[in-house]
Amino acid sequence: MSIEILVNIAPSETRAAILENGVVQEIHIERTSRRGLVSNLYKGRVSRVLPGMQAAFVEIGLERTAFLHAADIAGAVSDDTVVSAPLASQPPVEDIRRLVNCGDDILVQVIKDPLGTKGARLTTFIALPSRYLVYMPRGLGVGVSARIEDEAERTRLKTVLAQLLSPGASGGYIVRTAAQGASPESLREDMAYLAKLWDHVRARAGEAAPGTVVHEDLPLWLRVLRDELARGVSRVLVDSPREHERMQQFAAAFMSGAAPVIELYSGARPILDLNGVEEEIAKALERKVPLKSGGHLVIDQTEAMTTIDVNTGAYVGHRNLEETIFRTNLEAAVSIARQLRLRNLGGIIIIDFIDMRDEPHRRAVLSALERALAGDRAQTHIVSLSPLGLVEMTRKRTRESLEHLLCQPCPSCAGRGFIRTPESVCNEIFREIVRQSRQFASRELLILAHQDVVDRLLDEESATLGELEAQVGRPIRLQVEALYGVDHYDVVLV
Repeated sequence: MSIEILVNIAPSETRAAILENGVVQEIHIERTSRRGLVSNLYKGRVSRVLPGMQAAFVEIGLERTAFLHAADIAGAVSDDTVVSAPLASQPPVEDIRRLVNCGDDILVQVIKDPLGTKGARLTTFIALPSRYLVYMPRGLGVGVSARIEDEAERTRLKTVLAQLLSPGASGGYIVRTAAQGASPESLREDMAYLAKLWDHVRARAGEAAPGTVVHEDLPLWLRVLRDELARGVSRVLVDSPREHERMQQFAAAFMSGAAPVIELYSGARPILDLNGVEEEIAKALERKVPLKSGGHLVIDQTEAMTTIDVNTGAYVGHRNLEETIFRTNLEAAVSIARQLRLRNLGGIIIIDFIDMRDEPHRRAVLSALERALAGDRAQTHIVSLSPLGLVEMTRKRTRESLEHLLCQPCPSCAGRGFIRTPESVCNEIFREIVRQSRQFASRELLILAHQDVVDRLLDEESATLGELEAQVGRPIRLQVEALYGVDHYDVVLV
């Protein structure tokens, strides 16, 4: 598989597109005004402790207080505390007040960006990534990425790290996928770098005031090098000479041999016009996703979950209905996996495949979805296909989706996706006129409304308006308000 990374640098925004065989699979966007917070370390102060929720709210200097669950607290506030790395092995704490109290200062790491009305999600299990390793100062032992499937290589890496660990050394390590085939010397350099970084973090945490950043993750254009080059990237194109030079320096320092794949783009066309990336970003904001066969997907994000509906559309097949449905579902499974990555959809996801009678077809569609999701770096979990053709799955969400990042709720419908019709608004106005006329005295009533509503009142509803005017015994005037939405109106007593 040929993998390319295109990096577009602008004064206030950086965008990176990951292409596999010329097709856009992922879009990463980072804006100067709202950089992602995941992996950042903060010195926070506990503002509230809620024993009933086994959670605490922590002030880390953001607009909304961040959320810290008891399961994400490393057993004590002290930075010197060492606990077992696997979270699941920790006995549940019956009272979070044994771990933190209001007013405590605590070193925390962001594991989820603020999403919608929710604050950032925090942990005290600090994880510091480098090229080949992730260092956990409060962990123990050595783990290896599940993506390294060769058992001999997994054993080799564990043995090398065990030999490099000095007696009595604190902390644990996770070996990243990029370490496959790495030399002991490279791993030793990574361990030395992470040890210095942790010393630096601890020193800054001791001096910093509560609510300040102690350590920030790398900018997007360097993160894509650190996280993606291990996947066998053939070329990285960047359109900024300054950032190109800094990427070369970063690669020379931490990724020996990677510098030749980083190229400066100097073409006349904007870099993200290549391979239709800009067009793909625009399409990723649409509800409807066409399939090559003529079918389509309908994707809706809600507060609780994301729903994906599969439809045959214009595809009529060539043999029979069951075969048509099967082919559409197979194509949809591949497209859904790509859309999840492209739109960065996370949380609970419900997929409504078209109902299939044949059990082998159902298993084949589920297998196709699992294979298509195998290349997704985000953790996914799929539940079996239900008798109704529904697939329940989850995808780990650490940052905002593309839609939430680039869009805002419609000012007319406030994000509902619909508004009341002019007919409904007219009936509401009639009820409001009766209510106002019975409660308050006035010479006349003035109706302020959208042009479509006023037109309907003067046309289809003119007879009803005349009867109502006689009923209340006062004249009713109409006035168009250009700034009002269709379902916005006012009844004014004059």
